[in-house]
Order: sequence, then C-alpha cells, then structure tokens
Amino acid sequence: MAKRWRQYSYADQQNYLRKIRIVSIWIFSFFIIHTLVSGLVVSNRAVENNTMRPGILPGERFVFLSFAVQHMFRTGNEGYLPFQRGQIVLVDRNTGKKPVFRTALDFTVRFFSLQRYSLFPKEDNLYVKRVIGLPGDTISMNNYVMRIKPASDTYEFTEFELSTLDYTPELPQLSLLWDESIPFSGFMDSIVLGKDECFVLSDDRSVTNDSRTWGPVPANTITARALVRYWPLTRLGHP
Repeated sequence: MAKRWRQYSYADQQNYLRKIRIVSIWIFSFFIIHTLVSGLVVSNRAVENNTMRPGILPGERFVFLSFAVQHMFRTGNEGYLPFQRGQIVLVDRNTGKKPVFRTALDFTVRFFSLQRYSLFPKEDNLYVKRVIGLPGDTISMNNYVMRIKPASDTYEFTEFELSTLDYTPELPQLSLLWDESIPFSGFMDSIVLGKDECFVLSDDRSVTNDSRTWGPVPANTITARALVRYWPLTRLGHP
C-alpha cells in the first residue's frame, strides 16, 4: 500500500484527499438534512394492524407532518393546537425520555442501514389514532359513538357533527343481552378534558388500545398528523 501511495505526486495526493473531504462533507450534510427533515418536518409510517379499520387497512403507508416545531412554540400560547378534530394523528406513548446520545446514535444507525436497524426496541409506543376530544370538552360514549359538548358551546353534538373530516368507524354489533356495566361495553360516563388534554380513539371501536384505556392524552404527545397516503397507489390521497 505504501509503495502504491509513493507513486503519486504530492499534488495528486492532495487532490485525492480533497475529493475524500468533499465526499465526506456531502454525506455528512445529507445525513444532517435527513435527520432534521425526518425529525422536525415529515416522516413516513406504515399502519401494521387493524385498529383504524375500515378507513385505514394494515400495510398502508402515510407521510406524517411533524408537530415538533409547533409544540416548541406552544409555550405561552396554550390555546393553540396544530391539529383538529377528526384528523388521523401519531400519539407518542413513550413514558420516559430517550438518552440524547443514544438517540443521536440511533439516527446514524437507521440512516446508514436504510431504516432497517435501530438501537431502540421495535415497539416504540407510537400509535396511529383519530382525534375526538379537545381541551375543555365534556365527552361521553353511547353505543360506541362519542357525544361531545365543547367548552364554548351549550349543546352536545355527536363526534361526526364536530369533525373536520368525514369518517366511518367500525362499530361492534352488540348482543341484546349486553350489559352496559361491562368494561369497554361501548358506553362511557361523561368526563371533562383538562386544559391540555385530548381524547383519541381507534376507528375500530372493538379495539380499546386508546384513550378508553390510557385516559386523555397530553396535547404535546400528539406528535404528527397524517398528510397523505402514498401506498398502495390505488388508495393514494388524503386519509
């Protein structure tokens, strides 16, 4: 190797090193831009289960618009929310903060492995749900349909009357012998959401892995909203 290196002139050696530096700078710059975009602007995610049927099916992929920047500027403006009723959102249920160094190293591993490997467990506690209740709402459930009285209103409405989007949840067929006292029977007593609390649900109402089990979620745990469905191509468009 040393002999091969000596056959180059000093100018050739410097030119070779300069090319290496340029390539390294491009790779590093692309990595930084990719990290910032995926962490602060947009990301993609696949829905891997049936919780959002019938509107969203397993295997469908979405581009999500991140709320990281918006949440940074919510301080002193608690009334502002970057999402609306009825929107499909990503809820982060991680109870503890990830170590900064390990998170940065994880970005590197995922970047150079084309997202195939991660330093964190596969179950990352990120859930795709629909926003139903906003801060200050009084909400209840009757036969799996939410009824909502916004803080600024006198009257109660169904979730569909207040939603910004049209959707049709999957409602279980109840037996005539069904007891309303059974947990998650499709009925819920009224609760009042706090000033920074939201209520999120699965579209498949037979699934209870949502605010019915977690309780209301802090607004800042809603980290992104679905922007566009890009796979399969036959269902390309807004979710």
